[in-house]
Amino acid sequence: MTGDGRGTGTLCLVTGATGYIGGRLVPELLAAGHRVRCVARSPDRLRDHPWAGDVETVRGDVTDAASVGAALRGVDVAYYLVHALGTGEDFEATDRRAARIFGEQARAAGVRRIVYLGGLTPAGVPERELSPHLRSRAEVGHILLESGVPTTVLRAAVVIGSGSASFEMLRYLTERLPVMVTPSWVHTRIQPVAVRDVLRALVGSAGMPDDVSRAFDVGGPDVLTYREMMIRYAAVAELPRRLILSVPMLTPGLSSHWVGLVTPVPASIARPLTESLRHEVVCRERDLGRYVPDPPGHPLGFDEAVRLALRRVRDARVATRWSSASVPGAPSDPLPTDPGWAGGSLYSDVRELPVDAPRASLWRVIEGIGGDNGWYSFPLAWAVRGRLDRMAGGVGLRRGRRDAARLRVGDSLDFWRVEAIEPGRLLRLRAEMRLPGLAWLELRAETDADGRTRFRQRALFHPHGLLGHAYWWSVSPFHALVFGGMARNIARAASAGAADRPRERASSS
Repeated sequence: MTGDGRGTGTLCLVTGATGYIGGRLVPELLAAGHRVRCVARSPDRLRDHPWAGDVETVRGDVTDAASVGAALRGVDVAYYLVHALGTGEDFEATDRRAARIFGEQARAAGVRRIVYLGGLTPAGVPERELSPHLRSRAEVGHILLESGVPTTVLRAAVVIGSGSASFEMLRYLTERLPVMVTPSWVHTRIQPVAVRDVLRALVGSAGMPDDVSRAFDVGGPDVLTYREMMIRYAAVAELPRRLILSVPMLTPGLSSHWVGLVTPVPASIARPLTESLRHEVVCRERDLGRYVPDPPGHPLGFDEAVRLALRRVRDARVATRWSSASVPGAPSDPLPTDPGWAGGSLYSDVRELPVDAPRASLWRVIEGIGGDNGWYSFPLAWAVRGRLDRMAGGVGLRRGRRDAARLRVGDSLDFWRVEAIEPGRLLRLRAEMRLPGLAWLELRAETDADGRTRFRQRALFHPHGLLGHAYWWSVSPFHALVFGGMARNIARAASAGAADRPRERASSS
């Protein structure tokens, strides 16, 4: 357990604090005067958030009753913001089990209220006919409402905010395709909602009366088809008008692959999003306003929500992204630190070079790697590897970065995840691509005994079975080209950057 959850207000537990909504909810709760405790399977992933020192963090897993019970001890309001989507075909059973555990442990701990963010369901459609994603979200809401703890279930459709999966899907489809052949779901009516209004509803739900236990629909003032959303996005972004043609034979499965091809959102995430658009999702009531009144100017309209999201993207002020949460099924084992590791083979490729630049210049290049800056070697090889990963159901190389210049533990970085960062010294990335084993990439800025800057790069691979060994030996002939070129080009970029900085200072003086 870390942090002190400082303050004297209501103690709120936030599950899913490493995710898109959870990571934004925490500072909102703190600003409202609440104390916050975060539960995460890997608490270290929260350490670099700006609010990390103001909250209590505990290790836990919602499928483990003992850890959930310990995390809920003394809690007034518990936010349930997790789901098992993408963990396998049995994700609905996992969601069901986790919700039951959470509800039972919340009741045993004397929690005053549970707050859950689910999905808006279509009117008149039996739940058995919903997409597995929406069906599971609805079932979790029912389980929590039946837990014996007063529960607020907020049901939202498409959330518009910088970094949300729904927004990224809309943004890339609209920006990259001036002419689109689209599935029939582009004509489905949707009631989008700004992420600011979702967060306001979540925070306000903490103060609901104890006798209120029910679901509430949450939406913005506009009801639009997806086609209209793309047209209005283009207008706000000052793009030429888009030509959109719908093709009825594009199934949700084909749609998800189409979305995965055009956008950074992988098919595994795009599929539940597109499946959820088969039915009309429009608010049937606005009762939440009785308990969480709308301030002037809220809820935000679609155009304003898009305008604010684009401003944050362009100003590089995206607090969390859809990829903030770990990719389901991706390796999470930490790097073995014992040189004589007994866990099996650990292959490595090590490169070390002197750098004609201060260590700070080298670190700027290291911390800026990936995303639009690329990987400093053989772009075609990286692009092909990313495309192969997406074909295998992985995340591919197009997740990019949350921030163009700064990284923090837990950030996604193309098909890597930041596992460790020591500013000015070390960046360690863990692979989230589909591999027959576990892989890491370490980049270090060091100073030798003579005070000279040195760059050290280390790629490591722990194979799983015979296929893992075969994989390493099949790609090792290309390491000199990929990893060797990467090390040389990073060193050159650091030297060039150091040479440019005096000129920049001279021209600005």
